[in-house]
Amino acid sequence: MKYQIGSQGRIIVIRFDDRDDLIEGLESIAKKEDIRAGLVYVIGGMRKAKIVVGPEKDDLPPEPMWRALDEPNEILAVGTVFYDADAPKVHIHGAFARGDTVRVGCLRELSETFLVIEAVIMEIKGVSARREFDPASGLKLLKLA
Repeated sequence: MKYQIGSQGRIIVIRFDDRDDLIEGLESIAKKEDIRAGLVYVIGGMRKAKIVVGPEKDDLPPEPMWRALDEPNEILAVGTVFYDADAPKVHIHGAFARGDTVRVGCLRELSETFLVIEAVIMEIKGVSARREFDPASGLKLLKLA
């Protein structure tokens, strides 16, 4: 285990409107505002999304198990933002619900807002965390210097 201690910086409150791209929007704001590290909170509705709900098998590198959300779902999620080379990358895990069906997973690729999403980015100052490719997992994982 490795860790660093930082402090809270700016807090950015965002409203995403119907059909906005959540991931692209969060990464765009993080780049514009030079948020090098942060925590993301998300509540609202997703029109369409692709989520990873686990690995197919207990192997490295893992083969993702994908699920598509093709109709409006509620979302409650938390994530992080850290830089990967010269661009911020958002990593979000959340619960997605429609009726009695609830899925939990990692939001990737497709993230289209339904009606409205409220998001908050809380900047973390004073840490040197970043995303870096890990050959064993085949993923870009958190790296603490």
